[in-house]
Amino acid sequence: MTAPTSTATAVGQDLARLDGRPKVTGSARYSTEVPAPGAAHACLVGSRIAAGRVLAVDAEAARAEEGVLAVLTHENLPGIAEQPPLVPSLAGTAAPGQTFFPMQDDTVHYAGQHIAVVVADTWERARHAAHLLRISYEETPATTTFEQGRDQAYVPERIFGGWLPGRISRGDADAGLAGAELRVDAAFTFAANHHNPLEPSCTTAWWEGDELVLHDATQGVNATQITVARLLGIPRSRIRVIGHYVGGSFGSKAMIHDHPALAALAARAVGRPVRLALTREQMFTSVGHREEQEQQISLGATREGRLTAIRHHKLSPTSHFDDWAEPSIGVSAQLYACPHFDGVYRLFRANTMTPTFMRAPGEASGLFALECAMDELAHELGLDPVELRLRNYADASPMTGQPWSSSGLRECYRRGAARFGWQDRDPRPGVRREGDWLIGTGMAAAGYPVAPPPTPQRARARLYDDGTAVVQAATPEFGTGVVTAMTQVAADALGMPVGRCRFEGGDTALPDIAAAVGSSGAGMISAAVHSAGTALREQLVALAVADRGSPLYGRDPAEVAVRDGVMRAGSAAESYAGLLRRTARPDAEATGSWQPDSGAPYAMMTFGAQFAEVAVDPELGLVRVRRMTGAFAPGRVINPRTARGQLMSGMLWGLGQALLESNRMRPGTGRWTHASLGSYLVAVNADAPEVEVELVEVEDTVVNPLGVKGVGEIGQVGAAAAIANAVHHATGRRVRQLPITVEALL
Repeated sequence: MTAPTSTATAVGQDLARLDGRPKVTGSARYSTEVPAPGAAHACLVGSRIAAGRVLAVDAEAARAEEGVLAVLTHENLPGIAEQPPLVPSLAGTAAPGQTFFPMQDDTVHYAGQHIAVVVADTWERARHAAHLLRISYEETPATTTFEQGRDQAYVPERIFGGWLPGRISRGDADAGLAGAELRVDAAFTFAANHHNPLEPSCTTAWWEGDELVLHDATQGVNATQITVARLLGIPRSRIRVIGHYVGGSFGSKAMIHDHPALAALAARAVGRPVRLALTREQMFTSVGHREEQEQQISLGATREGRLTAIRHHKLSPTSHFDDWAEPSIGVSAQLYACPHFDGVYRLFRANTMTPTFMRAPGEASGLFALECAMDELAHELGLDPVELRLRNYADASPMTGQPWSSSGLRECYRRGAARFGWQDRDPRPGVRREGDWLIGTGMAAAGYPVAPPPTPQRARARLYDDGTAVVQAATPEFGTGVVTAMTQVAADALGMPVGRCRFEGGDTALPDIAAAVGSSGAGMISAAVHSAGTALREQLVALAVADRGSPLYGRDPAEVAVRDGVMRAGSAAESYAGLLRRTARPDAEATGSWQPDSGAPYAMMTFGAQFAEVAVDPELGLVRVRRMTGAFAPGRVINPRTARGQLMSGMLWGLGQALLESNRMRPGTGRWTHASLGSYLVAVNADAPEVEVELVEVEDTVVNPLGVKGVGEIGQVGAAAAIANAVHHATGRRVRQLPITVEALL
């Protein structure tokens, strides 16, 4: 029997954000704003040294202050039950930010490490008492710089929580480089970057007997639930995690750092709800970062511009307890048709917390190196940079030989170049001037892997007899527009108007969804929502055609089409609401799930092309980005408005990465040079140029039922490289560092 169909067309509509009104009117509740009568406030205290041990914590003055309820240190904090392994939160398992939990002993591994929690009846009292703690240390030498750690570097067997190998190779890169007619060798350096979403990480915790409730700012409430359950040694079923609204994340809230468990332990210690919010300064030391790194790349090519070999090596610091490196080499191994490739990650142990995901983790840095080198190769060959990339276009993954599930990259080059006006470009560097400014244009390719979750994803759909529907899944709304997009998916699956559907998420009481990381959210959540909505539609049609009282009785379900909540077959019709009321059913419900096909013989990646125009003042070393154009092929686009917003924000973050964001550790203390937004620079509205986004929809029948790849991170990939290549075109000077500083251009 063939299933009934839905003729709704909500997917693809340019629908305004449904979460916009509660956010701008203030009715949206964030994790430290939820009602919690009698809530106390917790203040974290970080280590002032980078290595050594805590000799003593004198808390007498702090405990004597009015309103202080507890001071927790390694001497009285309960021990954790288990430290889960470092596994990316996409896996649907426990996902600690690092395999180290603080205050289990007196050892200090890095500056800012949490060594005390002060709880008081107000935030001001908690913070004042925290300043009264007298902490004495025994300090030991720390490793904080490349110069200190380079000689101890090693090649890890696995990185990125064990998901990826420490070395990637095919063919013989040495032979390919030796036989090349032309070769480019370049070394690149990258400053560390830090997470600064609008909402710092925060948790409100309370106990209801043996049951724990956490309101957590997280990308995955299930990831928080599972991780805290493992840390505290209590069943997952006794923890409820809620996170309806999250004020941005970009990776800082993807892995579960120690503060949710610390909030729970503090709430248990004082016997009342506890709010724990990181300060802006603590965001630099408590939720990971994009690590400082060095990359070396070599390209070999023929005189016709065909790549013969790529060698891409990376060196970066990791913590004492985890082999973490953002996978900067992964996309460079697959973006171009090239027979020989060698990629190696080298790490050294440093006195730092474990780095973590940050928007386009690895792809943004790795393609900066690759795409700047490709631009240099194009210049040496006298080829247009777009033409060079087209000559090395890969019809299939160079690593596996599997065809792409979909690509669209050629179309991205064509449409992006046309929209940007690339055809009018004079290829000679330094020839275009406007007053004191040198003008240049540059471009870069973009690629981001599609990584479906390894576990089933679930959603639930319920239709009421008033003709409205709700679809539920545990995912939070952290700024991506998931509530809007999933309402559209649900409307189409059910065959109903968008205005009569709503989406609920952000609660572990709802069906499981893995954390929406790695640009996977739209694809996996839409698949689960589509499955649930389709199952409910089929259930209701089956009920109608089997019911003697229905005008649709006896019809083949395959004949029945559903639109605007009405089932129709020829002239016979019945609404969902009419069916439920007539059969005395207050509602109907179905659960749907989606399991990715791990054996599909395809490689999966989202592609794009970035273009930028800059103005450079050669006397002052100033760079102003005047316009940016990005063309991206993310499969099917659920909502063009929210997709463009995600892509534009990624491009602008790429501008910030190219020109502003920078941090390094002080060699003597292991503290970050810039420890707040007072000196850590991020792009603001005044920095934003004209940005154009071109959506290139491509059909993909492999990645998930709706063919959705996701747009969360591809917008940042290639943006910094396009800007750097434009700087070269303007000035004739190659800049091989991020960010591009005034000093580098003088």
